[in-house]
Amino acid sequence: MLDKDAAVARAADLVDRARRAGADAADAVFLANASQSIQVRLGQLEEAERSESEHIALRVFCGKRNASIGSSDLSSAALDELAARAVAMARAAPEDAYAGLAPAEMLAKGPFPDLDLADDGEPEPAQLREDAAEAEAVARAVPGVTNSEGAGAGATRSVFALATSHGFADGYVSSSHSLSAVVLGGEGNAKQRDYAWRQTRFRDDLPSPAEIGELAGTRAVAKVAPERLRSGPMPVVLSPRVGGSIIGHLLGAISGNAIARRSSFLLEKRDEQIFAPGFTILDNPHMVRGLRSRPFDGEGLPTGERAIVEDGRLTGWLMESAAARQLGLAPTGHAARGGGGAPGVSAGNVHVAAGELSPQALMADIADGVYVTQLFGQGVNAVTGDYSRGASGFRIVNGELAGPVAEFTVASNLLTMFANLRAANDLEWFRAVNVPTMRIDGMTVAGG
Repeated sequence: MLDKDAAVARAADLVDRARRAGADAADAVFLANASQSIQVRLGQLEEAERSESEHIALRVFCGKRNASIGSSDLSSAALDELAARAVAMARAAPEDAYAGLAPAEMLAKGPFPDLDLADDGEPEPAQLREDAAEAEAVARAVPGVTNSEGAGAGATRSVFALATSHGFADGYVSSSHSLSAVVLGGEGNAKQRDYAWRQTRFRDDLPSPAEIGELAGTRAVAKVAPERLRSGPMPVVLSPRVGGSIIGHLLGAISGNAIARRSSFLLEKRDEQIFAPGFTILDNPHMVRGLRSRPFDGEGLPTGERAIVEDGRLTGWLMESAAARQLGLAPTGHAARGGGGAPGVSAGNVHVAAGELSPQALMADIADGVYVTQLFGQGVNAVTGDYSRGASGFRIVNGELAGPVAEFTVASNLLTMFANLRAANDLEWFRAVNVPTMRIDGMTVAGG
């Protein structure tokens, strides 16, 4: 796999080839990954995988026309052909008044902050197998665990490079390590499944295999023999491992692309109070070792900390350049690039600011409610905000967690949910979207 400097040179070279082929402007993204993973089940090796890939993507502009193309063939002849083909495609494409490179005057300039994204060490396959086997063994040893769907350990190292024809060329290296276990508790109709999973930039930041296994086993056993909930309105409390999905719907709805297409339930809500006063959501792409940290965005613009929601007020949209032009606004440094095509949008490391109450105090006055630990299905309408998803978790009776419940749905509208959202003080920090325990009053629960 190429190092950062070689990757940047490769992207810049393709941009030069595109200009020689007749493009008025161009950018190129180089992506390379080297990954390995081990999966075990019932103490036996089930799968071992190692992969390496390199891919380069080119976007060219001919006047107001543009085209994108990509290849994993990085030979000189193939890159010349790629550039020529991209220019020919662009000349035949319809005009797009909003497409183009990011404003030159806004391009990021180094030196960039050291975000400590790359772990220099690479675990041996034998170590990954040992970690996965230990996690599963500990999970299976939890009293009440009756079967296993396996445990896995993996490591990845990646390099990203971006070059543009108007003066940007840089890249960065990152790594990730993961560990997971999935087990079942109980027998017959009482049987339930649960898991534990963690991903970090550095291997040393992972919990121990024993911690992952113990958590997976304990979670599965706690869910055995669930009851059915009554139907009706009631308070819903979201555990930190599922509450982030609610914030994910917000992030999707404030994407500049969604706003430009008029396909967002937050279309007319810019600068309005949509959460309770005091509720704050922050985006920090410069968090050291953060899962979504990056020194610059997918168009070469600077990234930086921002309040997405401040004191309950929605501060604006997340935009790449094309959507910003369509909306008559400035891009926000949230462009994201994958293996090709126009940039999308991605936030950095997002978190909901912790509240003042403990989780116990947050639900102390709930006589009859539900604590949700898992959500299922895709029942969210991005245009209207209507929300309905399957769920499982535990009853809340007189402010205390009671027995497990399953096979119910929770429903409302996201605007109503946002307005009623309250956060506890147990903020967790190891995900891309980090949230504390959160409570939403007035949701409709449909039980069996």
